[in-house]
Amino acid sequence: MQAQEIFDKLWAGYITQNPEAKKIHDSFVAEGEKVENDHIAFRTFYHPHINIDVLARPFLLAGFVQKGYYIFEDKHLTAKHFEHPTWPNAPRVFISQLMTEFFSPELQSVVKRCVEQIPESQLFENELVFAGNVWEKPSYSIYEMLRKESEYAAWLYVYGFRANHFTVSINHLQKLNTIEKVNQFLLDKGFLLNQSGGVIKGNPSELLEQSSTLAGIMTIDFVEGKYDIPSCYYEFARRYPDTDGKLYSGFIAKSADKIFESTDFYKK
Repeated sequence: MQAQEIFDKLWAGYITQNPEAKKIHDSFVAEGEKVENDHIAFRTFYHPHINIDVLARPFLLAGFVQKGYYIFEDKHLTAKHFEHPTWPNAPRVFISQLMTEFFSPELQSVVKRCVEQIPESQLFENELVFAGNVWEKPSYSIYEMLRKESEYAAWLYVYGFRANHFTVSINHLQKLNTIEKVNQFLLDKGFLLNQSGGVIKGNPSELLEQSSTLAGIMTIDFVEGKYDIPSCYYEFARRYPDTDGKLYSGFIAKSADKIFESTDFYKK
């Protein structure tokens, strides 16, 4: 599968999980803006069958290369980001994983059981990033149990492997060309923004500014019945040039740490 095909397929799945993202995308287009994707992100557990390197396979086969490595101590996450060396304006790919050994035996047991339920064929098809929930029908009581330890784990348990968010590149916008303008545009249209650590994460001196919506609410069919929980979100990023005049291409761990919280449980 070619790189553009991968992103098109992921986008189609993403907007079914987060219809608000399509509305926002279309609102930018209605303003005459051309929407370019800065990066796309995935979540997984640290396990040899489903770790970052497994999820990265289709991107590596499509020509992407690893560029950055990140550690999030408070959330017990590590991450890598990948870039395409010859595709201009290629979205970056950001994949994080939960280091389960830092958590309770109960959480580790849930993860182990989930991994054991993944069909072997899917583990070797290089298409896990599209697969969604490939284990048991989620239990709301397990979701709540996981949330007490890790909102990240709880989200992943329910939704599985899918694009967690896409990201609008503010650098490619003409009128809404600052993060402040983008945020005000979204607020004026009634979208909820992630306030954790401030609406704007990062600053020009760090060469990256980011903001994001709160994840849209989806009704999920749990074992115990239907419950509304947060799904996917939309992010917005503005990059600044470094001393060589090249746009900064990496990520800021302390900002990304707060962006992760876009999927934390809330009620509208």
